Amino acid sequence: MSSQLFEAIEFLSKEKGIEKEVLLEALEAALISAYKKNFKSASNVRVELNEVTGKMSVYSRKTVVEEVEDSQQEVSLEEARLSDPNHEVDDIIEVEVTPKDFGRIAAQAAKQVVTQRVREAERGVIFSEYIDREDDVMTGIIQRKDSRFVYVNLGKIEAKLAESEQMPTEEYLIHDRIKVYVTKVENTSKGPQIFISRSHPGLLKRLFEMEVPEIYDGTVEIKSVAREAGDRSKISVHAQDPEVDAVGSCVGQKGQRVQAIVNELKGEKIDIVEWSEDPKVYVSNALSPSKVTEVLVNEEDKATTVIVPDYQLSLAIGKRGQNARLAAKLTGWKIDIKSESDAKEEGLLGETEETYSDESEDLFE
Repeated sequence: MSSQLFEAIEFLSKEKGIEKEVLLEALEAALISAYKKNFKSASNVRVELNEVTGKMSVYSRKTVVEEVEDSQQEVSLEEARLSDPNHEVDDIIEVEVTPKDFGRIAAQAAKQVVTQRVREAERGVIFSEYIDREDDVMTGIIQRKDSRFVYVNLGKIEAKLAESEQMPTEEYLIHDRIKVYVTKVENTSKGPQIFISRSHPGLLKRLFEMEVPEIYDGTVEIKSVAREAGDRSKISVHAQDPEVDAVGSCVGQKGQRVQAIVNELKGEKIDIVEWSEDPKVYVSNALSPSKVTEVLVNEEDKATTVIVPDYQLSLAIGKRGQNARLAAKLTGWKIDIKSESDAKEEGLLGETEETYSDESEDLFE
């Protein structure tokens, strides 16, 4: 039975990818527990495992005394000197106490404890593997869903896609393969838990990194992302090298690169704009596809008044204020949009009636 235990340890080590030393430590703990339980021992014992012979030995630590009062904790000086004449009173020695049928009892008792340790070790391996995937994109297969979550198989673990992290325009079908953004990896008492998202702005950013080599190698930098998942997004990009067309790199030849991302996001519209450190230029670019006549900047309040042609007003604001709202999120500047005729009437001095900012989404309910 002992040799079979060691064979099982070897197999589990290779099969589960767990270090053999971890499993051997689990086996030792199981054997100590089995000995104390089956032989009513409260003494300090140690188990010695011999992988070559398959032998398991139990040793009890005992104190050398003149007269033994507790045989489980003490050994007489006379008996101690049989093994070593130099022993003295109060010495601590180890005495082998291995029962004859210990192998059978130990195998039965060890199974549950070793199984538990294997499970814990597996969890540790899985956690270590996935913790590095936080803020990254992974591909998984939808396994099942309920009223709260869509469960996605990511290989060694099933991740949870909460309703709040789902794209409202997307249907999740069993066995569909989807890309998800890993928002958090936790090591809980129930094992590793992975939380994923399809609506997080980070998904859009990672998809561009995967699709655009210039972003992956750092030639083009993503400066900001604003997203209303399933509907529309804006992303600002910049290249230090003036010879590099940052927007063109992201769009790709005949729009192939951005179209691949649009397809992955089930038709979500994506505006790619050029970042600029000049807020006038940046805000103007962010309001694409509308044309902007002029941008007035209030540095103190980090606010802008944007003047657009009369016929461009509705396009600049967007449906339910979406274009202006996304531009404000993207740039971090408050944006007040006025038509040219209104701006002329007010002399660009009047208080604005509507302000769009990344802190005022409730204005567009």
